Amino acid sequence: MSRIRPFRFLLYFTVTLLIISYQGASAQDSTRFLSLQDAIANSLLNNQAVQLAQQDEKIANAKYLQTQAIYLPQVGFSYTALSTNNPLNAFGFKLQQKSITMSDFNPDLLNHPNGTPDFTTKLEVMQPIVNIDLWYQKKAAASQKEIYQFQTARTKEYIQFEVQKAYLQLAFAYNARKVLEEANKTTTAVSKFAKDHFEQGLIQKSDVLNAEVHIKIVESTLAKANSNIKNASDYLSFLMHLPAGVIYTVNEPSINTTATNNAIKLTDARSDFLAMQKAIEASDFTISSSKKSYLPRLNAFGSYQLNDSRMLGFGANAYLAGFQLSWDIFSGNKTKNTITTQTLERNKLKDQLTMQKDQGQVELNKALRELNDANFDITQQDKAIEQATEALRILQNRYEQGLANITDLLMASTQLSQQQLSKAQAILTSNITRAYIQFLTSTFNK
Repeated sequence: MSRIRPFRFLLYFTVTLLIISYQGASAQDSTRFLSLQDAIANSLLNNQAVQLAQQDEKIANAKYLQTQAIYLPQVGFSYTALSTNNPLNAFGFKLQQKSITMSDFNPDLLNHPNGTPDFTTKLEVMQPIVNIDLWYQKKAAASQKEIYQFQTARTKEYIQFEVQKAYLQLAFAYNARKVLEEANKTTTAVSKFAKDHFEQGLIQKSDVLNAEVHIKIVESTLAKANSNIKNASDYLSFLMHLPAGVIYTVNEPSINTTATNNAIKLTDARSDFLAMQKAIEASDFTISSSKKSYLPRLNAFGSYQLNDSRMLGFGANAYLAGFQLSWDIFSGNKTKNTITTQTLERNKLKDQLTMQKDQGQVELNKALRELNDANFDITQQDKAIEQATEALRILQNRYEQGLANITDLLMASTQLSQQQLSKAQAILTSNITRAYIQFLTSTFNK
């Protein structure tokens, strides 16, 4: 029995490892189709950057709700237990408890009282009435809340652009693999043809070796293309906040060589511009709040209390109510210097907004030129592919007839592959640039 148990354990352990390895391989090699619309929708819903921006928005909204205190009363409740032999406090306790008798006026008792307890139950209320500076602080908090709404919108626009770019890069990786697979077929066929002719003594060994070297180069590049497909798929999973390891298949990218309007200008309704504008507005309200702090404040207050010499006793009651008009006349130039600092910060925000718009226009102009260059490149590559295809066909015929060497044929095959990859790269550049122009010129939509 002692020998059977280790064997069973080893068998169980081996089977478990096989199951885990199979599940891991299945998860790693799983493939599914992904449309661009689904990728964007999942990313906007689950992306961590979007979720963090939404958390900032909620925090700003919570801070705004805190400013409701300028209108609502503040209510406090306390229960205090005290004991003293201080003459003044001891007599005051008895007054609050409304328990003074003639004997309490005995000079010896007044000067040397025994320990006197007091239990106070107190309810206090503070009601703001006129606090103009706080009212402007509330408006500044409202602007801060809108800032984060615009920032969340801009984050979503950026994530959408990133998803489009990643999706197009994945499509390019598939196109690159397709081109390399075709090149590999051509090179393999040439290599087989060369081996057959070498065995017949028609060509030299160096031609066969050149073909084999070319196959190795193509196979190495093809392996990198497969890795690029996995890398692009993992990045899409990251954007959608999904586990890595899924290989996505995608739609073929569209080709659009339509000329664009090079006179496109940025709009002031872009989310990040609106966020900066709201930040300037919030600064204006903060400055106004600091200026209004020179004005007096009016608040009401009141309290109701119960005093007793016994714990949990509620013998004597009293109330206190009134209004308070307060005015900070001079604070050592603190408010003045605060206003100066806030004004400088507001002016800095204005300069930053101007610089941001100018920089955005420069980026837009550059993107428009890159789009025109990419579209022109697509047209040129179409012609180059046509010419390279014809050149390869001619060389294949000449090679089969013994009128061309294998080096020329392999160079022609490589040239065709390079032109096809260049066209795929131009299409990628064109589509990504269009998505970037859309990102640069987007407008805020609630």
